[in-house]
Amino acid sequence: MVLRDRPRRRHPPAVEAILNRRPDLLAGEDLPSPPKQHRSAEKRARLKAAGLALFGERGYEGTSIEDVAARAGLAVGTVYQHVRSKRQLLLALMNELLAGMSQLDLRLAPGADARTGLHALMARAFGGESPYLGAYRAWREAVLSDPDLARKEAAIRAWTTMRVAAVLTHLQQQPGARRGVDIRAQSGLLDSFFWNLLAQASHLPARERRRWVDAASHLVYHAMFADPFEQIKGAHDRR
Repeated sequence: MVLRDRPRRRHPPAVEAILNRRPDLLAGEDLPSPPKQHRSAEKRARLKAAGLALFGERGYEGTSIEDVAARAGLAVGTVYQHVRSKRQLLLALMNELLAGMSQLDLRLAPGADARTGLHALMARAFGGESPYLGAYRAWREAVLSDPDLARKEAAIRAWTTMRVAAVLTHLQQQPGARRGVDIRAQSGLLDSFFWNLLAQASHLPARERRRWVDAASHLVYHAMFADPFEQIKGAHDRR
């Protein structure tokens, strides 16, 4: 198991820069100024919680600013003091989702075997509840009819695919790894799989999510590593 208090092996600076270069979904958005008073900040938190809940329950088109205001117990005018539209609310929530993803530790603990470390990484990413799953459900719907959001979605996927590629590149350097794996193609496939899993996670009970994590880590491990028989045969063939 990967323990939080173990020393971590750092990626090279160039790789760290790629992993941390997440898209800023709020760039260029004319957002109202962040609240400075505690009472305003509390209203903003209620607004976001209401948006997450309603986006998860009704999707993007089925949610209105009036619905969000009613769920948050706020006047509609108060909502517009924090976001100028439903679209901006979704962007703010998705931006927070990406910020949380950027904090996910993608490194394996030094000394951990690849199978255990990979499973621990998958469990960190998908094993727990995420309050932002509702935002992602609405996001998948909204990008279908909004070309600008679709461009932002492409930037998100490029970033997350690079992060997957960094993990696979690290795994490929471990003993027993398959050297001929096409990291670029594998990263794209796995990234799509992970996003699809995230989209379904809000509807899965904890036990079912754990089964998905087990299955996904098993598939990734065997895609990247030869089984013991293949390793023995490979060593024999190299003699």
